[in-house]
Amino acid sequence: MSQKPEAIAEQIKSGTGNLSKPPIENWHPELSGDIDIVVNRKGEWVYQGKPIPREAIVRLFSTILRREEDGEFYLVTPVEKWRIQVEDTPLLAHTLVSEGEGKARNLSVTTNVGEVLDIDESHPLSVGTYPDTGEPRPVIKLPHGLEARLVTSAYYDLAELVAAENPDAEAPIGVWSHGNFYKIA
Repeated sequence: MSQKPEAIAEQIKSGTGNLSKPPIENWHPELSGDIDIVVNRKGEWVYQGKPIPREAIVRLFSTILRREEDGEFYLVTPVEKWRIQVEDTPLLAHTLVSEGEGKARNLSVTTNVGEVLDIDESHPLSVGTYPDTGEPRPVIKLPHGLEARLVTSAYYDLAELVAAENPDAEAPIGVWSHGNFYKIA
């Protein structure tokens, strides 16, 4: 098979009836090689130096992507496994939605591939920093070793919701979502 994105997409369509969440945890083919796909820091999926023009292919690829124990990212099909490059996170999270208040607050975001994620035990929020700049790096952890990084506007929206975990002056600050407290600072 060729390394063209369209060919990989066709293989997935013919190999599973559920395109939204293929069972990639059950797929363990040998490494097929490297494919010239880079997910840049802006969240663009680039093939051979050019953005992939079909959003449907990018959405499909996001469902067959995993990060393995070696720290590398792979597009996985039932019979092939292609290594790709990811500059930061493979997905971006934007459009923060907040419902409720205090400990009863529920937060969700929409990713750049259209998936709505609740910030909860299955998709916890973590705020680290970039080692070279010290800038905040807010991410939501996803299945298969992936992360979605909050874009700047979503992070600012999140910062407006920050509160102390409890009234103690030395308590950490963060946000509540789906009954969990996520420390921001």
